[in-house]
Amino acid sequence: QVQLVESGGGLVQPGGSLRLSCAASGSIVSPNVMGWYRQAPGKQRELVAVISSGGSPSYQDSVKDRITISRDNAKNTVYLQMNSLKPEDTAVYYCNYRPYGSSLSKGYWGQGTQVTVSS
Repeated sequence: QVQLVESGGGLVQPGGSLRLSCAASGSIVSPNVMGWYRQAPGKQRELVAVISSGGSPSYQDSVKDRITISRDNAKNTVYLQMNSLKPEDTAVYYCNYRPYGSSLSKGYWGQGTQVTVSS
């Protein structure tokens, strides 16, 4: 089992920034992939960004100019730096961990953290 604890969500004005963190613990294997997905009301969960334990990131095209994913393997923690936030970024953001090569369904999810972008 793997436990994921997210933090850093909140209310921010358009154009503002937030940094999300997700710490993994438990039966961590390497290599692995950690990342962030989000789900807005009435919409399906979608990829925001993922990063392998080797450090290779992948982004949703619509966010890659404003969002940076990074990780600290020693702490089993992944970060999501979000800049120039827009109201359409409002969603619950979920952290995911999975062994490298495994499908998303084989991974683990955090409880989610709310990000609200509003004036």
